[in-house]
Amino acid sequence: MENEELVSSAFNIAQFSNRAIIDFVTIILLVGLIYYPKHKNKDFIFNFVLFNIVNFMICSLLGAVKIKIGFAFGLFAMFSIIRYRTIAISIKDMGYFFVCVALGMINSLASVEDGYYVLIICNAVILLLTFLLERLDFLKNENNKDIVYDNVELIKPDNKLLLIQDLKLRTGLNIHKVDVISIDYLKDTALLKAYYFSKESLNLIPTSTDNDD
Repeated sequence: MENEELVSSAFNIAQFSNRAIIDFVTIILLVGLIYYPKHKNKDFIFNFVLFNIVNFMICSLLGAVKIKIGFAFGLFAMFSIIRYRTIAISIKDMGYFFVCVALGMINSLASVEDGYYVLIICNAVILLLTFLLERLDFLKNENNKDIVYDNVELIKPDNKLLLIQDLKLRTGLNIHKVDVISIDYLKDTALLKAYYFSKESLNLIPTSTDNDD
């Protein structure tokens, strides 16, 4: 009986509702107005929203029975080791995933004794920072591509500039650096790794199936 009274007194419906509204509005703005217009992937929206809401509910309900904050960080650590084993996930998508999980923790556990202003400001700062970082179009990614090259004469160090110019001409890519990986003198070819800049990153994280091999 005493435990039930402790839980009911610790769990404030009005406070929970206000926190839930702040969290829901923030996650909708994050995935609906920042993530989706840029990446157009509705499957990740399902995961981001679901993980955020479930994490918010767990932390809110467990916080009502005064479980130590260390448990919340343990929960975050548990979510952080989750991997999608079917597809390769970009670093940016993983970043969005952690932000969604962290928002659920912040909005459910942060102190609101002095009002909800600090909580709202924190959410706004996270949204603004994500929006700005997502749209840093002036920064470029260095991608690389393996090329089987048939003119081994140009792979000599003295012909480096000629090699880069020839690769630019053949591939249409703005190549700025080339590494020689291997040379096959029987076929008179060389395996090159060409580096070039582009707005989108084409270097994906290896999948779990690659590691299992």
